[in-house]
Amino acid sequence: MFKKVLEYAGEFRKTTYFAIVLMFIALVASVAPFFLAYQIIKPYLAREPISFNFAAAIVAAIAVCGVVYAIFYLKGLDRSHVSAYNTLKNLRITLQGKLENQPLGTIQDIGVGALKKTFVDEIDNLELLLAHSLPEGLSNLAVPVLVYAAMFIVDWKLALLALGSLPAGIVAMALMYKVGMAEMPNWYASNDKMNNTIVEYINGMEVVKVFNRESESYRRFETDVKGYRDFTLAWYKPCWPWMAFYMSILPCLALVLLPIGAYLVLQGHSSLPDLVLILCMAFSIGPLFIKALSFMSTMPQINFKINALEEKLSAPPLQQTDKPFTGKDHGIAFEDVRFAYKDEEVLHGVSFKAREGSLIALVGESGSGKSTLAKLLVHFYDVTGGAVKLGGQDITDMSLEALNNEISFVGQEQFLFRISLFENIRLGKPDASEAEVIAAAEKAQCGDFLARLDKGIHTVAGDRQLSGGERQRVSLARAILKNAPVIVLDEATAFMDPENEEKMNDAIAELIANKTVVVIAHRLHSIVDADLICVLDAGHLSAAGTHTELLASSPVYQKLWNAAESSMRWKVSAEGGAV
Repeated sequence: MFKKVLEYAGEFRKTTYFAIVLMFIALVASVAPFFLAYQIIKPYLAREPISFNFAAAIVAAIAVCGVVYAIFYLKGLDRSHVSAYNTLKNLRITLQGKLENQPLGTIQDIGVGALKKTFVDEIDNLELLLAHSLPEGLSNLAVPVLVYAAMFIVDWKLALLALGSLPAGIVAMALMYKVGMAEMPNWYASNDKMNNTIVEYINGMEVVKVFNRESESYRRFETDVKGYRDFTLAWYKPCWPWMAFYMSILPCLALVLLPIGAYLVLQGHSSLPDLVLILCMAFSIGPLFIKALSFMSTMPQINFKINALEEKLSAPPLQQTDKPFTGKDHGIAFEDVRFAYKDEEVLHGVSFKAREGSLIALVGESGSGKSTLAKLLVHFYDVTGGAVKLGGQDITDMSLEALNNEISFVGQEQFLFRISLFENIRLGKPDASEAEVIAAAEKAQCGDFLARLDKGIHTVAGDRQLSGGERQRVSLARAILKNAPVIVLDEATAFMDPENEEKMNDAIAELIANKTVVVIAHRLHSIVDADLICVLDAGHLSAAGTHTELLASSPVYQKLWNAAESSMRWKVSAEGGAV
């Protein structure tokens, strides 16, 4: 277990070893006063005189031991924390790198709450192992081992008696671990469930209030929180008696030693000075045992956390190579593509081709697989069968970076970082000049709302609440600046309001000019001029062709078109009812 963790320490592994040495010296200094005190007790037992200078020297030596203990222990803790936090940094960087290479769907399946728990809570909890349990725990165990060795040199019979409390304590500890470890995976699952529920509750609070679902939402929140509490208490309850027993018995090394040792002295089998010396030794390592036990109780949890982290790190990465894009053009081909969410297949052998520079529209009812196809093209997921190709090159036969250089994806909701709108737009092309960024913003029709902001394009996203349409135009500006040859629009006009419809259409027209475009839209009137319309029905490609061809041959498309025509004829009466 230690080997696994120390692999992440890198160059700071030696710092951890150095911390262990420093703490070992400190703990030896903490034990030494008991031996020094014996040097004063021994003459009294032998009825020998003690000089003032000798006693003063012993007292001075005890004081020096106290100073050595304080200096070396604090220095050891300092070194162990330096190593620990650098190890946590390496672990987080490694985990982040692994997650970046995994399909986006895998990350979404883990959940925001569970990811937060992994990156913050679980990794932070490893600090206990690295900075305390490992250096302090080993030191607090190593020193008693040396003291026990000295006990056996002094009197093996009394040394065995000093070990008398260990068997019962170790059995109690083993029983506690056996009970506790059996339910530990379920405890972590309950904890993850509660974290995800809390995050969902907070993120969805606006919707909950608008639709008056406070009681229903809070009931689930309360159920999961109380469920975690009840499970934890039920889990701890059978462990507490064993914990109390071994915490009471293990440090009491004189429990058997004192009465039976006194009997051996009275019978002449051992000497009184030896009994006193071994009692001093036992008292010296009692506190060390207590500390060691407090760290040992964390080991099973930490071991489980390490295994859980490794399991998340070992999830299959996204299939890719380090090759560049070598396609002959920017045409798109789906060849017998199949895809499954977990065990449920949602795309069933979809095949179509589109030439470079064409407009491809994906239409179908909700849940038919339109967005899934778009996300497969930008390699958010790996297909479970078939192939997706760009310019004749399989997208798994290039690096994700190479693919991203060829494709811009504009989804329904675009995330804005809490940096300036200028820097948010420049994410599309990090080396772009200020003039290029401003030009992209103008082409995306951002000028009107930027003019209303005190700091204009340099306003920090979040300092002013942008509307959905305004955020969408910022994302379009980002895509315009990137100027990729392939554009994927997944309901990119979802936040379009009537008064801004013309501006949004102008921004999209600027974005898709002379590009290969894949668009998903419920407004069929906006894609009647598409070069290829693919009709999805329950994960199958029902039909493909132009608008005119599909109206004549596809019942599914006819149904969608009739529904669109009907919605265009809707109007609102003066009384407020739809007619």
